[in-house]
Amino acid sequence: MLILSLDTSAAASAGLVRNGVVLQRFASTDTRSHAEVLAPAVEQLLADAAVRGTELDAIVVGVGPGPFTGLRAGIATARMLSFVWSVPLHGVMSLDAVALDAGHAGGEFAVATDARRKEVYWARYRAESPLPVLVDGPHVGPAEDVPNLPVYGRGAGLYAERLTGSAAATELTPDAAALALVAEHTLARGGTLRPTTPLYLRESDAKVPGPRKKALL
Repeated sequence: MLILSLDTSAAASAGLVRNGVVLQRFASTDTRSHAEVLAPAVEQLLADAAVRGTELDAIVVGVGPGPFTGLRAGIATARMLSFVWSVPLHGVMSLDAVALDAGHAGGEFAVATDARRKEVYWARYRAESPLPVLVDGPHVGPAEDVPNLPVYGRGAGLYAERLTGSAAATELTPDAAALALVAEHTLARGGTLRPTTPLYLRESDAKVPGPRKKALL
C-alpha cells in the first residue's frame, strides 16, 4: 500500500510510505509557514520517489488537535490532492503519531504536545502491538491535568516541572510518516479511520467584529 501523509498540527511534515517502509519524509521546524512549504515538499517527495499522485493508494492527514491556521493548511491541501488525483482520503489523530513513535514498552502512558497559552494537547494510551490503543482524549488544558503516567512529546518537555508524571522523549512531535504507519496498520486489520474533520478543541482567537460605536456629537 502506497500512502502519502501530511500533518500540520505543529510544524509541517509529510511522508511517503509503502508497505511499512518510509520511502521519503519531510519536516519543517517553522510552525508558521505551513501553507508555503507543504505543497513544494509533497512535489519533491513524489519526484524523489519517482511516484505520480495518481499511483497513491491513499492520502492520510493529521486532524489535530492543533491550532486553527495550521490544521486548515494541512487538511485543505490533503483534500485538494485527494480530489485532483481521485485518491481515497483518511484522517488520523495527530497524537497517535507521537504515541507510535514513543515506543512505550508496556502499560499506560500519555502523549502531550504544545497547545500554547501554557497548555498542552494530550491523550492517554495503552501500549499494545502493533499500535497503541487510545484510552482517553484528546484534551486541552494545563499540564497538571495530564495523568500521573510517563508522558511523551514536546509538551511534556516544555512543562516537565508541572507534570504529575515523568517526561520522556520530549523531542517528539506529530510526524506524518508515523501517521501513515498508523493508518496502514489500522486498515490492514480491517479498522476504520477518522474523517478529516479538524480537532480544534478551542474557540478560534479570531472574533467577528461587533457593530461600530456611534460617534459622539
